[in-house]
Formats: sequence, C-alpha cells, structure tokens
Amino acid sequence: MTHPTVVLVHGAFADATGWIGVISELRSSGIPVIAPSNPLRGLTADAAYLASVLAQIEGPAVLVGHAYGGALITVAGAAENVVGLVYVAAYVPHEGESLGQLQGGFPEPPLAGNLKEWTYPLLDGDSAVEVTIEETAFPSVFAADVPEDVAGVLAAAQRPLATAAFTERAPSAAWRTKPSWALVAGADRTIGPEVQRFGAARAGAVVVELPDASHAVALSEPTRVADLIRDAVRATS
Repeated sequence: MTHPTVVLVHGAFADATGWIGVISELRSSGIPVIAPSNPLRGLTADAAYLASVLAQIEGPAVLVGHAYGGALITVAGAAENVVGLVYVAAYVPHEGESLGQLQGGFPEPPLAGNLKEWTYPLLDGDSAVEVTIEETAFPSVFAADVPEDVAGVLAAAQRPLATAAFTERAPSAAWRTKPSWALVAGADRTIGPEVQRFGAARAGAVVVELPDASHAVALSEPTRVADLIRDAVRATS
C-alpha cells in the first residue's frame, strides 16, 4: 500500500526537532514523513510557505499541525493533494477568524502572563514585534511532562513568534471539506484544553484526549501522537 506523505508542522517557541520521536515512529511503520521549518512570521506568510512545500510533494499528503501549526494546516490544507488534517494540541480556527478571536472566547492560559517581547527589523525599515516564553516559566508552561534538563534546553533554543500571527484572519478552513483528527493535551498551559476541544468539535474531528499531557505532547508522548497520525494515514490511503 502506498501511504500519503505526512507533513509535520511545528508551532511557536519550538522547531521541527520537536517531532523527533514521532518521525521515528512513523518511519518504523513505513510512512513517508517530512518536517519543514515554520517561519513563524504570520499566518498569511507561513501558510503560503507551507503551501509551497505541499506543491512540491508528489502524491497525497496528510498535514499535521502542532499548536500554531494547526492554524497553518487549516489554511494550507485547502491544497488539492491534502487528504487529511491532524491537529496536535492545536488551534483550529474557522474561516475569517483570527487566533486572537478564537482564544478570546476562553480564559487566558498561563502562557499569556509569561511572554517576553522582542523586536525585529522589516525590509521597509520599520520594525515588528515577536514573542518568546520567559525562560524560567518555559518548563511549567510548555513542557511540564518533559525531563527538566530537556525542557531547559528547549527554553534556551525556542523560536519566537511574530505577534501578527494572532491578528491575521484565516482566509479558509480546510477542515470544512477534509477529514480531520485531533489530539487534546489535557494539562496544556500554553493553549487551554477547552480551546482545543472547541476547535476539534467544530471541525467534526475524531478526538483523542491525553488528560496529563503538556503542550509538548509530541515530545513526551510520541507513540500516542504517532498512533493518531497512523489512524489518519490508514483512513486516507
């Protein structure tokens, strides 16, 4: 059987190495997988970048988005060769909705009070704002079920997210026409579990919940995450 290619899309404050255990699991099942780098510059630009990756993949693809990556697969998933969407502790926005609007309907998670602002230059000479998680708060907010030494390294190496990502509206919602699956991290302090459940239910996703999982569930529970992806691959092969 020929499997679709799994495309793993990381979210904010992380990079593609966060998928290391999931990649190993999927490859052991003979499933082709790639994990491109997410620019983290804003929903419009990042989704366009992901769409360009998809356009260069031969055959069907299953998109997997963690956290902010869920917003990207929602938009880029409209590509013709995308046959399924998997959300992992992720935002699942609707068409015309920003992440700020989606999050605004729920209590703020601990993440909100532990963000550090930075600036970076734009090509026109202006500057923009990006955020990271305060390093001392990172383990408890992002990776509470990951070994302390590993969480410390992740905190030091985190990738910042442009704040434009919270205000840009999703121009489309691929889950309206593509089958979807979702893993809810029940102890997530970055994106509240209630936000994850709401988005998954609205999308009509097949849902698995891990009650004790942190936001870094792909690192702490790679087999469980890979199991859900394998379900999506089997259903779309």
